[in-house]
Amino acid sequence: VQLAESGGGSVQPGGSLKLSCVVSGFSLSRSALAWVRQAPGKEREWISGMYNDGSSAYADSVKGRFTISRDLAKNTAYLQMNDLKPEDTAVYYCGRPAYGLHPGPQDPWGQGTQVTVSS
Repeated sequence: VQLAESGGGSVQPGGSLKLSCVVSGFSLSRSALAWVRQAPGKEREWISGMYNDGSSAYADSVKGRFTISRDLAKNTAYLQMNDLKPEDTAVYYCGRPAYGLHPGPQDPWGQGTQVTVSS
């Protein structure tokens, strides 16, 4: 099982980025996937997840600005991030939760991709 994030970068406040999470060793049609982020000096924050049936959920901090999606043919999940704010600056990870939408430390994770929002 492997996950690989990409798409991070530096943007100005109000800008957009789209993160990708390419997975292998399992199918997104049979497994949930979640996005979390970790800012410097802070704990990991769950921000979004999608069940295998395609239903999704978001943290209040990103609801209305971020959208999770997937391409089953590519076995890839995405996180479209709009109206980015400086407080969105963090390393973003995708993970495969064993249960529900909240991966634990023992679950598979990608290596992370840095998102920096600054003017």
